[in-house]
Amino acid sequence: MPVNIPQDLPARSILERENIFVMSDLQAVHQDIRPLRIALLNLMPTKIQTETQLLRLLSNSPLQVEITLLHMDTHESKNTPQEHLETFYKTFEDVRDQNFDGLVITGAPVEQFDFEEVDYWSELVKVMDWAKTHVFSTMHVCWAAQAGLHWHFGVPKYGLGKKMFGIFPHRVLDEHEALLRGFDEVFLAPHSRHTEVRREDLQDIPGLKILAESEEAGVLLAATSDGRMIFLTGHPEYDRLTLKAEYDRDRERGLPIEVPRNYFPGDNPAMEPPITWRSHAHLLYANWLNYCVYQRTPFDLGTIPTPKAIRPGVHGEALG
Repeated sequence: MPVNIPQDLPARSILERENIFVMSDLQAVHQDIRPLRIALLNLMPTKIQTETQLLRLLSNSPLQVEITLLHMDTHESKNTPQEHLETFYKTFEDVRDQNFDGLVITGAPVEQFDFEEVDYWSELVKVMDWAKTHVFSTMHVCWAAQAGLHWHFGVPKYGLGKKMFGIFPHRVLDEHEALLRGFDEVFLAPHSRHTEVRREDLQDIPGLKILAESEEAGVLLAATSDGRMIFLTGHPEYDRLTLKAEYDRDRERGLPIEVPRNYFPGDNPAMEPPITWRSHAHLLYANWLNYCVYQRTPFDLGTIPTPKAIRPGVHGEALG
């Protein structure tokens, strides 16, 4: 089944060339099922690239998915044309009275700032509080995972001596966990970050479970027991050359950066890196849509309950 996106969205032509099933609003209304309403809050500066990467993963499901793209109204995007934002994106104020089956909050290159120093932090926490009662399941990616764990559970983040950068092996900790159904016992995923959350700060939080981790890269995936909150510290959505682009960018800027681990053949940046994480990336998002969203979300989105595992009032009450 397809992902339902606007006809003129740049991602459409890329996905169609990859033989990924996309459809228009006109086609969608003729299908006698309710599509899943998924919001994508895109915090990345390269919004077109990021939306394409995530739409590719959200399309790999037998479910019809209706996408709403969101951006922060309190942050000026310097790397995405304003016309693109005005045409395809909405703000939180546009949707705060709506309900969604799922929400994906992307990472952002702000991890070396304290959370409260990020210029859109106050708007982001409004979104995270709103999601408690207006979204059935939220996927937090990379920095957003750190932000969500900090806001909802008071989990700190820690600076790293050097950037966690490359492709790392991870272990599945519970083979019966629905979110990891079909996963190999060991699987690969990209990381690109200067900070981390630590197992010892997560393992004793009631209702929160660590699902996958790496000896080198630490915790990759944690979730609340009811599937309402997913925290993903890596970047499975990355394309073949995303890490290379980050490596080249930092070298051009004269920043200290090492060759991404386990990425280039022979650690030679002149060689094209193989994609070794794609299948598990697709499977993770398909499992999320199926087991955490479709199988559990109420048909009437107006009846979404507050997650039991989230402790109201850790930093503030939900907006309702």
